[in-house]
Amino acid sequence: MLLWFVIIYWVISVAIGLWAARRVHNTKDFAIAGRHLPFYMVTATVFATWFGSETVLGIPATFLQEGLHGVVSDPFGSSMCLILVGLFFAAPLYRMKLLTIGDFYKQRYGRGVEVLTTIAIVISYLGWVGAQITALGLVFNVVSGGEISKLAGMWIGSGTILIYTVFGGMWAVAITDLLQMIIICIGMLYIGGEVSGMVGGVGAVVDHARAAGKFEFWPTPDFKEIIAFAAAWMTMMFGSIPQQDVFQRVQSSKTIKIAVWGTVLGGSLYFVFAFVPMFLAYSATMIDPKMVNDLIDTDPQLILPTLVLKHAPLFAQIMFFGALLSAIKSCASATLLAPSVTFTENILKPMLGKITDKELLRWMRVVTLTFTFMVTLYAINSKLSIFKMVENAYQITLVMAFIPLACGVYWKRATNQGALLSIFMGLLTWVTILVFANDPLLPAQFAGLIASATGMVIGSLLPTMNFKMLGMMKRG
Repeated sequence: MLLWFVIIYWVISVAIGLWAARRVHNTKDFAIAGRHLPFYMVTATVFATWFGSETVLGIPATFLQEGLHGVVSDPFGSSMCLILVGLFFAAPLYRMKLLTIGDFYKQRYGRGVEVLTTIAIVISYLGWVGAQITALGLVFNVVSGGEISKLAGMWIGSGTILIYTVFGGMWAVAITDLLQMIIICIGMLYIGGEVSGMVGGVGAVVDHARAAGKFEFWPTPDFKEIIAFAAAWMTMMFGSIPQQDVFQRVQSSKTIKIAVWGTVLGGSLYFVFAFVPMFLAYSATMIDPKMVNDLIDTDPQLILPTLVLKHAPLFAQIMFFGALLSAIKSCASATLLAPSVTFTENILKPMLGKITDKELLRWMRVVTLTFTFMVTLYAINSKLSIFKMVENAYQITLVMAFIPLACGVYWKRATNQGALLSIFMGLLTWVTILVFANDPLLPAQFAGLIASATGMVIGSLLPTMNFKMLGMMKRG
């Protein structure tokens, strides 16, 4: 019965996405919904894009194992990312009227920086999209009682999401995100109420978690621990800012105010609702401690779905898995579209020469299809947890793309040479520590960020410093 409800919901949401495809007539419609999205849709698509599998499955599993300290990157870092984008980046980027985030790097620094940052951004999406596809395989396997394997579930999930994304682009993503945000909020609150009744209320769960030390957030007063804590926070908070999915929501807005406050509100809502799955998962330790002990060291991502299947009535199961599938679908469709549009516009288009807008739209769809196939293979072969896939995804953009973006917006003296040196120093430091350092004092992404900032300053100021030195030599 549950499987049939899931299938019906899946078919309806795909049909809605295909219906939205009627609005796509050119690349601007496909990439940024023609810049026509109202406030409520921008808020919904920001929230729904980030409320993905890691929020419902990955974060709760990490919380059970490590407490709040373990989830500093998400939801704390990720929600701060969205709020920072809204407050500091949405307005200046919206005024530039760009199609992709890669266009910013091209206008500000030139072709070389555009290519390097675009490649970094596209690579970063492998982990995030891979996490969603992995979760789809898990959900189909669970709700079918094992009749659908995880592998088959991955291919079914990625294939059906591809159908409406490849035709409807940002319009399909935005409209389905609105529906999915409603289902996520209603579903999570409903199942939260059901579970709360089983354990004696929210207060009982909070008291139990506090007594177990799960609310320990700040690191111990040890330099290495503090640096590791800061690095985890920065990875999502800063590494997620130079991303096409965030940029698309800003550029898709009807006005600059909508771009700013829709992003801020979407990020705030995400932070609030991310605690509901954590509450549900911790409740499992009180409702079925044996089940939790059996899964905590083998596959903790299954704890929450197993709790719902074993202890919740059918309607609550439908609401939970409807919300979970909505979370995964909204996130997966957005993260399939974003890198595909960026790669086509900033890498492929200059190589194709002079082509029409209709031909470019066709190429965007071809790249979306290709990227979906590649990322599904990546998800199938990855051994990382859903949470780690997402957390690791943004290290490359943190060390290569964040500093050039921030300095490009807020530092007038930032130059092409500074951006290139920032990219190379950040990448080289990050890779060197990852490959050669064993338990380094500075995590690789933290050292890479420092090196990237240093490269930007040195590279941007070096010509001016040389000029002054030459002047001093002439006067001497």
